[in-house]
Amino acid sequence: MKTSLAALFATASVFAASSALAAPEVVVSVKPIHSLVAAVMEGVAVPKLIVEGAASPHTFTMKPSNARSLEKADVIFWVGENLEAFLEKPLDALGKKATVVALSEAPGVAKLKLREGGTFESHDHSDEGHDDHAGHDHAKHDHDKHDHATEAGHDDHDHEGFDMHLWLDPSNAKAMVKEIQARLIKADPEHVAIYNRNAAELEKKIDALDQEIRSALAPVKAKPLVVFHDAYQYFEHHYDINVVGSITVSPETVPGAERLSEIHKKLASLNAVCVFAEPQFQPKLIDVVTAGTKAKSGTLDPEGATLKEGPELYFSLMRSMAKSLVDCLGKDA
Repeated sequence: MKTSLAALFATASVFAASSALAAPEVVVSVKPIHSLVAAVMEGVAVPKLIVEGAASPHTFTMKPSNARSLEKADVIFWVGENLEAFLEKPLDALGKKATVVALSEAPGVAKLKLREGGTFESHDHSDEGHDDHAGHDHAKHDHDKHDHATEAGHDDHDHEGFDMHLWLDPSNAKAMVKEIQARLIKADPEHVAIYNRNAAELEKKIDALDQEIRSALAPVKAKPLVVFHDAYQYFEHHYDINVVGSITVSPETVPGAERLSEIHKKLASLNAVCVFAEPQFQPKLIDVVTAGTKAKSGTLDPEGATLKEGPELYFSLMRSMAKSLVDCLGKDA
């Protein structure tokens, strides 16, 4: 009897080990999409993250441990070259055996072109059907309505590309979840039931989050605000937020004294209630441009720099952004 039990336990152990080995090695570039992948994979395995902690994909440098992860990967998820430029060459050199998935190309993901200049005037969302995203064609949004200011030092920025902070629109997040689900099932059909269940639950959670944020922002959404860099178009368009300008177009380009002086003067004419910093980039710049104005300051974290990685990060990121907006804009009498 003892021998039979020992054999049974041994068989179970071997089965568990082989099942664990069957899980694919998955690597993800940045925290927001890592969160979505981790949620779909919950109960199967934990995907590896490349841009950890407070690092930004705009300024990230690959480490040897990142290179090893890419070499071992079966599936690699990234947004695309316009966000994680540092990954282009490593993916070609190290990710040869992996399926590489650019989530910016996922079916159903709506993309917005990068905007030029630091102020976005004559910004009118009144004719856009934000409550019905299916009828809201981001690609057809009239960006010519923006009277773009010129900004020294950013001529080399890729204006022909797209804004890659796609996850800030919950509808895009859901489209990415569907692509993540499909790619994981193809790589690992053994766990199809888990991936399907997790993806369905995740989409429901995103829907609930979307309604929660829309309700929270309703009282303050018309108040004008300025952001550190133009990374918020998807959030702005989805929730009809009144973003009237940015301090810099590209976070890789630190604005000079002339640009800061220009913004300082412009704040009054823009009637900006709040100016928002980002945790990865020189918050003191915000103090410089708001000094002597009525504008208040706050912080927005579109990439989850201050948040712990994992399945809940996406929800914490979106709620944190909504709370920061409400806290700052709501102070205005």
